[in-house]
Amino acid sequence: MKTLIIAEKPDMGRTIAAVVEPGARGSRAYLEGERYIITWAIGHLVGLAEPDRYDARYKKWRAEDLPIIPERFKLWPNPRTKEQLKTIGELAGRCDRLVNACDAGREGQLIFHLICRYLKLKQPADRLWISDLTPETIRRGFDSLRSDTAYDPLTRAARARSEADWLIGMNASRAFTIKHRALLSVGRVQTPVLALLHERHREIEAFRSETYYVVRARFEQAETDGYGGTWQGDRLTDPDKAQAIVDKVKGQSGEIVSYKVAPSREYPYRLYDLTLLQREANGKYGYSAKKTLDLAQRLYEKHKVISYPRTNSNYVTEENVPDMAKTLRMLQHTDYAELANGADPARVHKGNKAVCNPAKVEDHHAILPTPKKPPALPPEEQKLYDMIVRRFLAHYYPPALYDNHEVLTEVAGERFKTKVKQQLDPGWKVVQSGMEAAKPQRKPKPGETEPEETEEELVTAPFQVRKDEPVSCREAELLEKKTQPPKPYTEGTLLKAMETAGKAIEDDELKEAMKDTGLGTPATRAATIERLKQVGYIELSGKRLAITAKGSAAVTLIREAGVELLTSPEMTGRWEQRLHQISKGEASDEPFIAKVKQFAAFIVDKAAAQRPAAAAVFGESEGARAGKGGKGKARALTGGKRAAGEATRAARAGGDAKVAARSGKSGIRPATAAPQRSDSVRQTLAPCPRPGCGGQLIEGRRGFGCTHYKQGCGFVIWKNAGPKTVSATMAKALAQKGETSRLSFKQPDGSSQKGRLVLQSRNDGKVGVQLER
Repeated sequence: MKTLIIAEKPDMGRTIAAVVEPGARGSRAYLEGERYIITWAIGHLVGLAEPDRYDARYKKWRAEDLPIIPERFKLWPNPRTKEQLKTIGELAGRCDRLVNACDAGREGQLIFHLICRYLKLKQPADRLWISDLTPETIRRGFDSLRSDTAYDPLTRAARARSEADWLIGMNASRAFTIKHRALLSVGRVQTPVLALLHERHREIEAFRSETYYVVRARFEQAETDGYGGTWQGDRLTDPDKAQAIVDKVKGQSGEIVSYKVAPSREYPYRLYDLTLLQREANGKYGYSAKKTLDLAQRLYEKHKVISYPRTNSNYVTEENVPDMAKTLRMLQHTDYAELANGADPARVHKGNKAVCNPAKVEDHHAILPTPKKPPALPPEEQKLYDMIVRRFLAHYYPPALYDNHEVLTEVAGERFKTKVKQQLDPGWKVVQSGMEAAKPQRKPKPGETEPEETEEELVTAPFQVRKDEPVSCREAELLEKKTQPPKPYTEGTLLKAMETAGKAIEDDELKEAMKDTGLGTPATRAATIERLKQVGYIELSGKRLAITAKGSAAVTLIREAGVELLTSPEMTGRWEQRLHQISKGEASDEPFIAKVKQFAAFIVDKAAAQRPAAAAVFGESEGARAGKGGKGKARALTGGKRAAGEATRAARAGGDAKVAARSGKSGIRPATAAPQRSDSVRQTLAPCPRPGCGGQLIEGRRGFGCTHYKQGCGFVIWKNAGPKTVSATMAKALAQKGETSRLSFKQPDGSSQKGRLVLQSRNDGKVGVQLER
């Protein structure tokens, strides 16, 4: 009998067939040769069944039916691809062995095993694990097939992730939708991402710009070209004081009190993983995360000119280095010939840890161009391919060399600083060819000066001053500036925030577990952003993502229900930590799912205890809701990949899936409450700890104070009163428990010691540090 190969998509299946069975013939559904039959899954052919497949009563969304906790999860075929699933079943009947050729990762493992479980396939299976679709890689993969049972831990982790997302998404979405009579989609990843947008919106709304002044001067010196400098001192908020400095120094002579020159090197930016590629394509071309992923998939599947794109690694393994050399030689015969011929092949080798670092490669290496010569690509695909090729070529060039000049000039007792970065050798930057390389920069905090005020000037011409020679201040001017609010998220900056979400977690152990995960995976982040658009939580305004009234309402309602964990990266972090352990065989999936079931029931109870929110908080009127309640058409995407029927059932529960008009409202009030201005509504963190007070703790600009301050309560937890900046989460823990979770504190000798912030006084909010011994 023959062996049945199941690929994830048709293009992948045909590419594999061309290598292992060149003479295979067949139809749109499969190809058959002498030894192999090759077919494909077209993505998810089988998924977890909707609730009404367990019991018809679940077709209507009713609070009394929650929580929905299946004893055993049922599977259901995707109705659009039932014929393909039937074909796979028939082909399997003629084969005595299977090869899992779905994408090499957790999701590909799930796709294959859901098919096998639904069709009750019992044949032994092997696993093809490859990172690109070039003929040589496919041959190597088939020469080194492993039993699929070797990947059983990964399969269990994939199944646990899918079932857990179902439990949270189905129950939380129904619970909040029923209670508030508006279609509210809730999910393990999408809800914390929505919370990021909500918090940024609140920061922008609360921001109050301050005017300040900058004094800049231009200096002349004999036998030099002169230079500019910025006045040094405390921020100037008084224009008269700033003007007095201008008048004081203009036309006066001065001296250079300090001149330092320090050499530096700038090495090529990291090779692309998917998230980095999406971020830079968004910044350079305005591509959405989904569009970049779609373009990359076509370059991978259709053209075979890049490696597997859904990767989270920026490095390669030792096995990839020879293939990279082949790609470099191929590029010498393309439009990149000049750059490829100028490259130094010796720079990429097994000892170059900036490129070859096997310890930082899990399922797939960084995105690379393959040795296949590219055909004439459509313009948008060519732009993405160009980004990948140039990033690849940059690593075959030397570092860029600079001299960093820092001059401190004193005129009439006032000091001015000059910073000039002189490029000596462009090195790898010649590869950029006018492209703006997206070098990561520190994001200014709210209230900081604008980025250009660092005043570092990049020059290619020689820069020089004579330290011992006098200077004269030829010009001086006063510039009016304003402090800038945080910028609204774009898809690119949101992807970065999702990738680094774990850094906001205060628990050090959990932060360490999340450092390589973040919110979602490279393969799912684009879908998460699209999901938020589809359910009416966010809107695209140019490149900016704007949260709607409905989106803000969803976050606030979830928090006020007492399930803040749903809006925090912490839950995703704990899940990913445990799923990673399951995938490595270090933990069992059964206790994990048992705890998720408990949490789903907890969410349902908390939502049920809430009072219904007024329609206005979702950007609609009660009349509009009553008139349209049964006609919601948008798809309710609840955590995992949900069928479109969920939205219909949400509408029957009284939800309106229309995208809400954008609103500044962020507070949620019961349906009976009187209208109130959004800027008067602040989220309460905890009851005031001061004995007998009865007020609530709220966040202010500099600290966390009590709502009863007008009645004389002086309880305040200051944000910057100690060695750690106190966050809202920390303030809440201090108020409720008297201490924070474990934190790391820097010691005078540079070492780090574990400890906690503790509330020393319940009367005034004084906070101290308790170090562990």
